[in-house]
This record gives sequence, C-alpha cells and structure tokens, in this order.
Amino acid sequence: MIINRRTMLLGTGTLALGAAFHTRANAAEFTYKFANNLQTTHPLNIRLKEATDKILEESGGRLQINVFPSSQLGNDTETLTQLRSGATEFFSLSPLILSTLVPNAAISGIGFAFPDYAAVWKAMDGELGAYARAEIEKKGLVPMEKIWDNGFRQITSSSKPINTPDDLSGFKIRVPPSPLWQSMFTAFGAAPTTINFAEVYTALSTGTVDGQENPLAIASTAKLYEVQKNVAMTNHMWDGFWFLANKRSWEALPEDLREIVAKNLNGKADEQRADTAKLNDTVREELTKLGMTFTDPDKAAFRAKLKDAGFYSEWKGKFGDEAWGILEKAVGTSLT
Repeated sequence: MIINRRTMLLGTGTLALGAAFHTRANAAEFTYKFANNLQTTHPLNIRLKEATDKILEESGGRLQINVFPSSQLGNDTETLTQLRSGATEFFSLSPLILSTLVPNAAISGIGFAFPDYAAVWKAMDGELGAYARAEIEKKGLVPMEKIWDNGFRQITSSSKPINTPDDLSGFKIRVPPSPLWQSMFTAFGAAPTTINFAEVYTALSTGTVDGQENPLAIASTAKLYEVQKNVAMTNHMWDGFWFLANKRSWEALPEDLREIVAKNLNGKADEQRADTAKLNDTVREELTKLGMTFTDPDKAAFRAKLKDAGFYSEWKGKFGDEAWGILEKAVGTSLT
C-alpha cells in the first residue's frame, strides 16, 4: 500500500494522526486552530504535527495548536476568509491561491520559471521570498519566514496522454482559484475550470473535468489515481505553502510564545521539504503499479508556446518590473 510505504519512508511509525491532531492540553492559556487542505499522510501534516507537539511542550502547555487537515474547516477560499477574520488563527496556503488577496504572491508560480529545487530555494529563502512576505504583510497577515514545499506540478488526465502543448487544446482541466493558473492554461488553448481542492476528486470522477495538475505526492495522498490514468511530467510550475497567521491572534501571543511558534514552524520546513522532494521522486513507481501511465514531454516546447502566446510579457506587466527583476535574478535567465 502507498500509505504504508510512505509512512516507513518518513519514519512516522503510525498513521493514527487524526485523533492525535486534536489532543487537548489541560488549561492551555491559548488554544489556536491551524487549517490546511492536505490529507494527514502528507509530509506537511506529519511534520506540522511534530512542530505543534514541540510548541505545546516548549510552551509548558500554555499554547495548544489544533491542526485541522483535509479542508475540515472549509475550502481554501472559505478558510482564507476565516483566517482574515480570526475565526482560524493559522492556515497554510499556496502562494498562487493567496494571490486572490495578495496578487504578487503568485510571482513564484510563473510557468516553467524554475529548472530545479536549487533555484527554488535560492529564490524563496532569499530575495524573492522576502519580497513575497512583505507583500503578504501589507494585507494584514503574518507569514512565517520559510515556505514549505508542495513540489513541481504535473498534469494528469483520464481521457488521453498529454505529450505536446497541442494536446491541451480544448482540454478540460481543473485549476485552483488563481488568475495565474487560468491565464497559463488558457494560453495553451485548454479550458481551465476553477474548482477548490476539496471538490477535485468528485469533479474528476463525474467527468466535470478531464484532468488536473498537482505534484505527484498530492495525486497519491488524495487517491487521484483512482480517477486519473495518465500523467505528463511537465514540471510546469513549482508550488509551496506559506504558513500564515492572523495578525491580531499572532500579536495576542506573548513574545516568548511567538518565538517558540516561529522557531518550530520554520525549523521543520527543511525536513518537510526533504520529505516532499523524496516522496515526489519515489511515488512515480507506486502510481505506475496502480495503473497510471507516465510520459515525459519536452518542456521547452511548452515554454515556447507560452512565450509565443504573450504569457510572460503579460505577467511581467502585471507583477511589475521590481518583482519580475527579482524573479529573473533568482532563475538566472530572461523569461521574456
């Protein structure tokens, strides 16, 4: 089983996480909620559980953070609203979905910008990440210093393999609620449909859309292999998760508790990144055994299609010269 092998891979020893996520501390001074859209078996939730356990321990039981995985508190759009109001104190969210509130947070998701993880972490732990955090803070949210990993995204389909940009013509593909995703797949001639992640499996199983795009770890933990047969290893964009706090809730914590939270959430980022990269590298074999067929398209052809369609020029104009310059500095090449 995938879950058993992944559990061994990450050294968790058990999958009895659901109940553990909501273990209550006695008389905690602060009890906060941390929402996310991932299954309990995903590396983010495994490492997040470790972090919140350490926060409870190091705070002497003063701060209890209860984790609510699998969109239990609502879909991404709903939970972002809860975060802003303070109904939810913490939320992990893709920068591309966050762009519905913070437009320039999506700069890290430009199609085919990053060739590999080395370029990603150079950017996100450096000037590009600092720029994105400053943009997020302008909207009254508090981002942790280190972004966690989701991975490079791949295209899956139920109807046909995707080998060339032309194969996307008219292709009904689910995309998250973000203008950048809509724009990119429209440039390919596809028919992108915005659907929150909580509804993706149903949309695929009912044929509302023919395909979707996510890192392989998501295809595995969300069991998308049950409703998708083909995988194109396009690596068309890198995606991560900003760890976000409601500003009022964050500032309500005494400074020593804020330091404990930041230390543990940032401190687990590198381990989660390594877990996710390893899982995305190894899960292809497992998904193949479950009946998925993989192809390795020529990525240069897809990038050329976007350039010819004016995608890069359009988004350079939207993000502005400052953000675009920081991105091109990080990836070491001109995208336009």
